[in-house]
Amino acid sequence: MSNRTRIGIIGGGLMGREVASALSRWFVLENFPVHAELTAVCDLAEKQREWFRRIPSVKLLTADYHELLASPDVDVVYVAVPHNMHETIYLDVLKAGKDLLAEKPFGIDLKAARAIADAAKSSGRFVRCSSEFPFLPGAQRAYQIAREGKLGKVLEIHSGFHHSSDLDPTKPANWKRQVKTCGEIGVMGDLGMHAVHVPFRLGWNPKRVYAQLQKIYHERPDGKGGMAACDTWDNAMLHTEVEIDGSEVPVRFEMKRLAPSETNTWFIEILGTDGGVKFSTKEPKTLWTFQRGKEQLWQKTDLGFNGPFPTITGGIFEPGFPDCFLQMWAAYIAERAGKLDGRFGCVTPEEAVRSHELFEAALKSQETKSSVTL
Repeated sequence: MSNRTRIGIIGGGLMGREVASALSRWFVLENFPVHAELTAVCDLAEKQREWFRRIPSVKLLTADYHELLASPDVDVVYVAVPHNMHETIYLDVLKAGKDLLAEKPFGIDLKAARAIADAAKSSGRFVRCSSEFPFLPGAQRAYQIAREGKLGKVLEIHSGFHHSSDLDPTKPANWKRQVKTCGEIGVMGDLGMHAVHVPFRLGWNPKRVYAQLQKIYHERPDGKGGMAACDTWDNAMLHTEVEIDGSEVPVRFEMKRLAPSETNTWFIEILGTDGGVKFSTKEPKTLWTFQRGKEQLWQKTDLGFNGPFPTITGGIFEPGFPDCFLQMWAAYIAERAGKLDGRFGCVTPEEAVRSHELFEAALKSQETKSSVTL
């Protein structure tokens, strides 16, 4: 494995630019064994492509992703496109002999996710899926506490992701509000991977699910003076059960586009008989831990900058989204090079398929108004 990884982007929008930002800051990773750089970008819009011209390492700007896949200057491809395009492009990436960092939800539905995972396995290419928030220091600490069994018997888990921008009924419709492009799973495909990543990595796989799904606004402005139908699910609450040490434990997953007071909040809370831990990006420097004693005590720890991969950033500073995004990319590149060394890794194809199995069961639960066994 070379100590230099060349990356191409298909989809130069919001997340494509975040990739460019992360790779441009690669030097902040201390003693990292692999150098990663952006070399190619594909987007249908010329305006989007032109934005990347300011990056010296970019050698190819194209509107045809097949041209990017044919480039000898690309080792890894990151794809950020609407969900209905995932399967075709992901499979083409693998056929071209490139490694892949896919965007969630890894296909528009379970059938597509399984096809992508099967192709990843048969191709032998290195494939992972994006989910960046668990790479924040508070999330990492919560994960370690749970993994080390410091909570006693686990009583319940609550994990989710909340937005609020869709509370505005005048917000124009986009592809995430259409089943044909976003998928029938709606908000679960948009935000669900963030909610399930840590529980799945801890081995907490749902056995049953009872879903409560909501469609709040059935139409929105289409941006052309008319109205467009919106047929995806806006909010989802999945009440599930997992087995931990021989006991069934309730896990509640929440994914909401209409969550009053929440701009962009990822959170997890794990409670046990001997302790508990909770972290939310609303308080990115704060970790709450619970101790059982004669008195019930929640302790607040003020965290510094301490991600899985050391950086030049001083420990007294607080991390933000660009930092956890960089850490996610570092995890991908390190694992690809065989140098993850026990650190928390990106979502695997198997975990991505498992998330789709959960979301498909949730759709059945909503339809039948009953719990569904996975």
